[in-house]
Amino acid sequence: MLRGWLAADVPPATFHIIDPVADNLPEGVHVHRSSAALDARFDIVILGIKPQLLAELAPEIGRTLAPGATLISILAGTTTNTLSAYFPDARVIRLMPNLAAAIGKSPLGVFAPHDDAQQRAEMASLLAPLGAVIWIDEEAHMDAVTALAGSGPAFVYRFIDALTQGGEAAGLPRTIAAQLALAMTEGAAILAATASETPTDLARRVTSPGGTTAAGLAVLDADAALNILMTDTLRAARDRGAELAKGDAT
Repeated sequence: MLRGWLAADVPPATFHIIDPVADNLPEGVHVHRSSAALDARFDIVILGIKPQLLAELAPEIGRTLAPGATLISILAGTTTNTLSAYFPDARVIRLMPNLAAAIGKSPLGVFAPHDDAQQRAEMASLLAPLGAVIWIDEEAHMDAVTALAGSGPAFVYRFIDALTQGGEAAGLPRTIAAQLALAMTEGAAILAATASETPTDLARRVTSPGGTTAAGLAVLDADAALNILMTDTLRAARDRGAELAKGDAT
């Protein structure tokens, strides 16, 4: 997120990072090892810690909040009710970005318990450099948003690795397979994002009856194997987010 804002020419001095161990941060960003080193309070605070550490760190976090501050939480599974109990004077908003925020291409799932037009406009202005803001109407959906939008890039990267390995197994040199897998995935994703057709329609456009694509899709579609795999993957990620918020660190 920080890299995305800086890429959009937000001045580095705008940001104060509180982290006991962070290094290699961009030049000009203020870095503090604890809130005790700060004598300022802030109108906007972004909370990005392990959910199970919230109870321990809440007093320190509270010292950074100005009266009526906006607290934007990216904690998986941690509800606005829980956050409001720790920070009763803050306006609490939940956000789920992913790594692509660094290049302005992240989906940004946002939930606020009492959002209005002004708040939506403020969040749109703040988050616009990071990607597409998608408002979530029911907080119960945020765990699934975390699984799909937050964890999703890792699943896509594994898919790219699998394509590379498959290309190598089909006889390509690994370096060529990797280049083809990356370029193909990039092009396919951009086309899916900009085309008027659905991904299902686009797949049909690539597929000739009895052709090579049809043969490959027959494997993916057999017994709904791919759909079942992705459903199970996202369900596991969703459920783990809820567990972490309850303090299950195992």
